Parts: sequence; structure tokens; C-alpha cells
Amino acid sequence: MTSSSESQTGQFILDAVAEDLKSGRFQYVRTRLPPEPNGYLHIGHVKAWWIDYITAKTNGGELYLRFDDTNPTKEETEYVNAIKEDTEWLGIHWAKETYASDYFDRLYEWAIRLVKKGLAYVDDQSPEEVTATRGTLTEPGRNSPNRGRPVAENLDLLDRMKRGEFAEGSRTLRAKIDMADPNIVMRDPVMYRILRAPHHRTGSAWNIYPMYDWSHGQNDSMEGVTHSLCSQEYIIHRPLYEWFLAQLGEFRTRQIEFSRLNLTHAMMSKRKVRRLVEAGLVRGWDDPRLTTLRGLRRRGVNPEAIIEFVRSVGETKNDSWVDMSVFEAVVRDDLNRRSIRRMGVLRPVKLVIDNYPAGQVEEMEAVNNPEDPAAGTRKVPFSGTLFIEQDDVRETPPPKYFRLFPGNEVRLRSAYIVKCTGVRKDPATGEVDEVHCTYDPATRGGDAPDGRKVKSTIHWVSAQHAVTAEVRLYDQLFTVAQPDVGDDLDGILNPRSLEVLKGCRLEPALADAKPGDKFQFERNGYFCADPDGQPGRPVFNRTVTLRDAWAKIEKAAKGS
Repeated sequence: MTSSSESQTGQFILDAVAEDLKSGRFQYVRTRLPPEPNGYLHIGHVKAWWIDYITAKTNGGELYLRFDDTNPTKEETEYVNAIKEDTEWLGIHWAKETYASDYFDRLYEWAIRLVKKGLAYVDDQSPEEVTATRGTLTEPGRNSPNRGRPVAENLDLLDRMKRGEFAEGSRTLRAKIDMADPNIVMRDPVMYRILRAPHHRTGSAWNIYPMYDWSHGQNDSMEGVTHSLCSQEYIIHRPLYEWFLAQLGEFRTRQIEFSRLNLTHAMMSKRKVRRLVEAGLVRGWDDPRLTTLRGLRRRGVNPEAIIEFVRSVGETKNDSWVDMSVFEAVVRDDLNRRSIRRMGVLRPVKLVIDNYPAGQVEEMEAVNNPEDPAAGTRKVPFSGTLFIEQDDVRETPPPKYFRLFPGNEVRLRSAYIVKCTGVRKDPATGEVDEVHCTYDPATRGGDAPDGRKVKSTIHWVSAQHAVTAEVRLYDQLFTVAQPDVGDDLDGILNPRSLEVLKGCRLEPALADAKPGDKFQFERNGYFCADPDGQPGRPVFNRTVTLRDAWAKIEKAAKGS
């Protein structure tokens, strides 16, 4: 069953498809995902993926996963497998897996048909000459000197290109349309180029490879795809898409365009992400600072949150930018509902309860998730020496600071009310490194029998039982909102995009966290266990922060 939120995704597309079925233009619905296996999927692909999937699902149709493997110099089986895994992780299912290379023989036969009809010719011009004679938006192109070649000569040359008689780049097959067409795409586009490169599926069988504009529309027709759904940049390609199928007299797929997903501070160019990876500027395609699906998964983002974000953004025909904070808000809401709460101290300071019985250890009952009563509770060990956050103690507090400072009381989460009696500073740094306090035994569980008000509750970890961990705090990778603009990747990288904290102290239940396990570290944010962790020595990635009113207050105070 399709939910209402699903049906709202790409509504104008769903309306158009419904009209096609009503009018009899098509008797069924079939869409396809058309990835090129030259990199890993990123969040920008998800919008297109979801629209294709929901359009087919809503109309009782089917979705094909067809890899556009027409450029063997950039394609690898590694990427094919990764794309399939990431698509499945999103919860998107396809009826059939195909490849553009499945149709190389048939595509070549269709090219011969166009040559025989006088609608395609072999051009001897170099790629630079083809570009130079294509014209501009205000000036028409110039006909190739080879445009009038006889059909028989074109057929012979095309066959020899296929057999490998000519050097790479020396000849192309071009469609014969109109070099004065206002749409530059229609000015005798290249259909085949000579490329001496082994293919990941066909090996060295081919010396010529089809261009995307020649292959994808014809592949759609060959597969009986009813609706080719693509982003707005392909709208100028639609006339060519339709021209080829009209001249061939084959099944005519309908192309419908939608706006791209543009997310601030996210790089949407696979080519540029690949440059980051190959230059070692990030750890790999799964670096949590990237918005690749692998990176988002390693960071701890759930696939449901990604899909919900795409749904919430909605669909239009006009491109727009969505602020990264909108995406993070969706991720935060999703994790808030799902994540088990745990206590973790990222920048530990020792807290000594001077009047706590020596050697005593208690078990405190803590709620696992207040958003989900079914998640139950857990036991957390409590002792006379704890770790708390550096930010939770001040020797001299600023205005509106309600945490620990000499003479002030705070509530320890799920434990006792304690009163600060003094602090000790590190002589070298001047920072507080130890806090002393007393506790009120009558306040177990956090409530004061005498009804006195305590304005702040802080989290803690028993020093005796704490697990030592590494925690990685991530910020935006780029310092500019639109990192795809320009080619200076080094100049736009945020030097503070990753902060690694070693010696963090976590409650013992986190010692055996498995890669991918997600938690809310109370008052610190949402975190995901990283594959780099070892048994008893976990590593956690921060997925997203919590809203923190005090942080805003303190930031404002520093800026004043």
C-alpha cells in the first residue's frame, strides 16, 4: 500500500502518468534507475531514485535498474555492486537488473538503420574540430565536410571503426539533423566514438562505444520503459531523445523532467567527490563528512530519514536549494524516536563525592528512550568517583549558568542531587580537572523530598566502570554553501570538519556496541558505532548534535 506521504512525492509526475494511462497512451507503467557505475551514490541521487520507484509502485508497475555502462574508462564492477547495495539499503526494489551493454549489438543495428536512411554519417573531424564547428547559442554551427558522404561509404567506414582499423579519436558517427537548430544538442550529435578500452562486461569485443544521448533513449525503448524520469538539465535533450525514436519508428518512451535536489554544503558532483577521494582529502567514499550514501550510513543516518527528507522537500519543476539544517532536522527527529539513550562523557573531568561511602557501588535505573516506553530501562553503575563534562563545571559561573560551581546543586541523571564544594585546577593549563561535592542520600532517583528546586541535570559515568572510547565529531566538510561551483577543492575544505576526541568515558553498556549501532549520548547528540572500533575500545561518530539552548547563550556571551 502506498502512504499519503509517498503519493505526494512528484505529484505532477504522478498526475501526468495517470493521464497517460487514462488516455491509452500506455497500458502499463515501467520506469528505470539509470546510474553510471563510475562512483558511489550520494543524497542527490535519492530524489530521482525515489520518484522512479514511487511512480512505478503507485501505478502497479515495475522498476528496472539499468546501469549506463557506456564509458569503460571510468566504470568498475566495484561501483555496480555498491550501487545495488545502497539502493537496497534505501528500501528500493527493482524488477529487473539490466545494462546498456546488454544492448550494444542491437544499438549498433539501429545505428546502421539510421545510416541507411541517410540520417547518420561518419565524420573524420577531430573532437576539437567538432566542438569548434558546433556554433554557439547565438550563431549556427557549420556543416562537417563529411556530412554529404554516400550511404555506402558511411556503412563501410562504420564497420571498419567497429573492427578497430582507425585510431582512437580519429572518427565518430554523428546523427544528421540540423547544424542551425537553436538547440545545440540537435546539431548533429555524436552517436559513437572510437575508444580502445576494455569493458567491465564485454571485455575487448568493442572498439566503439555509444554516447549517452544515443544509448539511453534507445535502451528505454528496447526495454519498454514508459516514463523516463530525469532532472531538469536533460530537458534540452528531450527533442533529441524523441527524434531518434521517431526516425527509427520504435516504441516511444515519454520523458518528464523534475528539479534536482540541491543541498547546501553538499557536493553533488560525482566527478569532484571522486577527486576528493583519489587525492586523499577524505578517507574514502564512505567518509562520514560526505553525503554519499556510504558516508551517511557510516555517520549513522537511517535510510528512512533520507527518504523522509526527500518526501518533505516535495517536487517542483524549478531548481532550488535546501539548507543542510533542514536535512539535519529530519535526521534528528528520526533518531530521537529510534535511538536508545546512553551516557557518554566526551571531555571528562573527575567528580569526587566526598561523603559517598568508600567502595560502595549502586545500580541506578535509567530510561532507555523516553519517546518509546517499550524500550524499557537499564541498570547503570554508580560510585563515589564519576566523570562529568568539562562544560558542566565552572569555578566562576557566567550569568544564567545553572550547572556545577562552588555552592551550587545539580541533579545527576537518574541518581542523586549533589552540591559542589570546590574545584581543583591543572597548574599547567589553568583548567578545572577535578570537582569535589557532597551528595544527599535522600534524593536517590533525582527528586528532593523537601521539594527544593534544582535547575540543572547533568549526565555522568562511573569512573570505576567507564569504557574508554574514541569519538569523532564531524562538521561541514566545505566552507561554502555551493561547493560544486568552481574547481578549487583545497581552498573550500573546512580545516575543522573533523575533531577526534580520545579518552572519552562511556557507560559500560557501550563496550560491546557493534558497527552501525546508534545511540543518543544524553545531552551530547546522536552517535553511531564505527567499524574502526575494537571489542572494549569502541569508536563513535557523531551523526548530529542536539539542540542546546545553553550553547547558544554562551556563544552569544563570547561574541558580545
